[in-house]
Amino acid sequence: MPWSAPALRIGRGWVTAPDRAALTARWRQFTAAEGPARETLLEPTRARGLHTAVAQLPGHGGATVELAAETGDCPDPVRILRGPFDRQWLIPDHRLIDAARPELWRVHDDHQVFAVEQARLPGSSPDAGPPVVFSALLPDGRSADGRRPGRIRPLYRRPGGAEPNVAPGLTAELSRLLGLGIGSADFLAWVAAAAVRRTDGTVAVPLPLEPDIWETGTALGRRLLWIQTFGSRYGSGPDERPKLPGGRRPYVRAPLHEGRAVPLGSAMFDPQEPGLAVGDGRVAPVPAGAWEFRTGGVPVVEQWIARRIAPQATGPLDATGLHGWRREWTSELLELITVLALLDELRPQQRELADRVARGPALPASALRKAGVLPVSRASRLPASVLDHPEEGPGGQFTLL
Repeated sequence: MPWSAPALRIGRGWVTAPDRAALTARWRQFTAAEGPARETLLEPTRARGLHTAVAQLPGHGGATVELAAETGDCPDPVRILRGPFDRQWLIPDHRLIDAARPELWRVHDDHQVFAVEQARLPGSSPDAGPPVVFSALLPDGRSADGRRPGRIRPLYRRPGGAEPNVAPGLTAELSRLLGLGIGSADFLAWVAAAAVRRTDGTVAVPLPLEPDIWETGTALGRRLLWIQTFGSRYGSGPDERPKLPGGRRPYVRAPLHEGRAVPLGSAMFDPQEPGLAVGDGRVAPVPAGAWEFRTGGVPVVEQWIARRIAPQATGPLDATGLHGWRREWTSELLELITVLALLDELRPQQRELADRVARGPALPASALRKAGVLPVSRASRLPASVLDHPEEGPGGQFTLL
């Protein structure tokens, strides 16, 4: 997947939140302030200030006047993936985001899937979680703790599922060698199932030369992608969502009351039940594999809860609009537990696949060079030109892409 982009650099905490209403409250407070007070609320950086001129964020309308003169309503917040598996909200305003990676926004649609390489926490074991996670939402490309960036690789280089971001000629060569019809969606499924982290921290994707191994891997990968995208990709229908079988499905045993503050450190896992307590609320059953699931060495559920009950407030607007637990967070927590439990259940199949791949013949890089797949051209490593719609530049002028 030759084209990749760096992680987003948002630059200020207040433009993202787990609750969309908090973002509109922050925007109102920001636009109500004037002069030096507004500048303080913005938290200017070298990339963004009250007078910075930038174009619209691709795919999103909104003003392009300087923030110093902004008086309009808050742009409609959009869902993004803030770290692995954490679906949050963002104000989609290019004037507020230091490095939004517009090339990724241009190709984000209902067909797209993003692969995000996961940096590993220093000192963590090599088996510290999946080396690559996948998202239908635009990801920020950060680790679960938000500190370590990874590369973002879209499956498609253009909107509408056009022009796969796969080395030209690779799927054709694999189809010839394996005697199968292999497309870009199949290739991404193989990546999801077979990607491994080397001891030096880099990610490798071995390519088998046995058709039955490939078919086993892609079937497993399609299920992994369906689960990781919360059922929005690789499923049999738009309403199909990952669920645990009856009897193992997590339910709310004691409600987490809306608007009530939850003390930091109150999230406790009880392996005997097994269940999860968050303040006075309780969810059960919760498989241990879901609670212990990590990416880059960071426990996903624990980090997800901490971001909601004790959000880091480094700026004057960061805590605005967050005053206790939200009702929708309970449903999202149940979804998260389900997704992680299902992924944990598939780990033995992934280990078995890795063993089969290691024992069988693999496609060497020399064969891809001979077939002309490698080296990949420089053009394939750059974003494609997307001219489907005009984008408004600074001061209302249109920008030519």
